[in-house]
Amino acid sequence: MRQEFSQELKTLHVDFSELGMMVNAVVYKSAKAFINHDKDLAREVIDSDYLINERQMSLEKRCFELIALQQPVTSDLRLVVTAMKASSDLERMGDHAVSIAKSTIRVKGNTRVLSIESDLRKMADAVKKMSDEVLDAYVHDDEERARAIATEDHGINDFSRKIYSECIENMKQNVDTVVGGMDYMLVASYLERIGDYVTNICEWIVYLKTGKLVELNSSTEEDQF
Repeated sequence: MRQEFSQELKTLHVDFSELGMMVNAVVYKSAKAFINHDKDLAREVIDSDYLINERQMSLEKRCFELIALQQPVTSDLRLVVTAMKASSDLERMGDHAVSIAKSTIRVKGNTRVLSIESDLRKMADAVKKMSDEVLDAYVHDDEERARAIATEDHGINDFSRKIYSECIENMKQNVDTVVGGMDYMLVASYLERIGDYVTNICEWIVYLKTGKLVELNSSTEEDQF
């Protein structure tokens, strides 16, 4: 029975990693579609969202079943809880990628501001780097790296503030940029939220290792199980 449970935990670990790779792919595609005004790629992201939702719901169901049937304790329970909670964060990252894709379809034909699009590209690259790194940290059970990745979110927030300011300034100077500028700000906010969810996953990795819920970049730590 114990050997069977250990195999189920390994399968759960693999399924989470595969879900993470699916989400990272759509985050990358959505940002690429927006920058390149690629409506076909944007629709591909939107059409694939149900696959991520189905995979996340399946993983969550398996977690509940493992808790109910196997009644895991200590580190095994933390592994199941981490997979369940972090998979929810991944699913929300996918939702924001879909929102970016929808903005791509709306922004087609609007007046472009290349300097803002350049900053959005850099911001998207930084978010993609974070999401790739956190998945690797999860696979390798690397608490120290998870803590380091979470600090990168400050840079994502800096990008968001800069893009917001640039959009407001361009709107004041040229009314033709108002519609497109609103989408630029929305996309920046979606990317910022994706960065926030990556930070959440970093916190779950720390919880997996320490048994403490930690608000990273904060001194607050709460003992759990």
